[in-house]
This record gives sequence, structure tokens and C-alpha cells, in this order.
Amino acid sequence: MRARIYRPARNAMQSGTARTKQWVLEFAPAQARFTEPLMGWTGSADTQTQVRLRFATQAEAEDFAQAHGIDYLVVPPKMRAPNIRPGGYGENFATNRRQVWTH
Repeated sequence: MRARIYRPARNAMQSGTARTKQWVLEFAPAQARFTEPLMGWTGSADTQTQVRLRFATQAEAEDFAQAHGIDYLVVPPKMRAPNIRPGGYGENFATNRRQVWTH
């Protein structure tokens, strides 16, 4: 059984960084999914793919995997620079604006 340890990326639809600070250990699928013939639903008998464990640090996730004999692969996170405007949201309503504020 092979696992992947990574830090998830932020949601592309929001600017927040919730759930991106913890490390996740999730298992790779052991077998291919199948299509159920009657209803056409996708299914699998592999229940390990439903397991997703969260850890505070990468070291904790690696220690857990080693203690339980799990073969793992660490995927390093890709850091991005924060997008912080100097004035922030309040600058939209400042009285000392250089440009005329219109709707």
C-alpha cells in the first residue's frame, strides 16, 4: 500500500488559505474503479482511498507512516507569494484618493 504526503493547495475559488497549513496522508488506489452495470455508477472495493489523515507537520506524517509500515512519497509544497495590497480594502473608501471615485 502506497501513500502520498502533501500539503493541499488553497481553493481556487476563494482567496483564503484555510486547510492549507496541515499535511495530509492519503492512500493511492490499489485497484481501478469499475462502472456498475445497472445504474452506471462508479464504484470501487478499495476502501483505503477514503482515508485521509491530517497532521500538523510533515515529520508527524512521516513518523506515522514509518510506525505503521506504510510506503510513502512526500510531495513538497509549492509556495506562492501572498497578494497583499498596501492599502487593502479600506483604500477603496479613503478620503485622500488620488483619483475621483465613481460608481
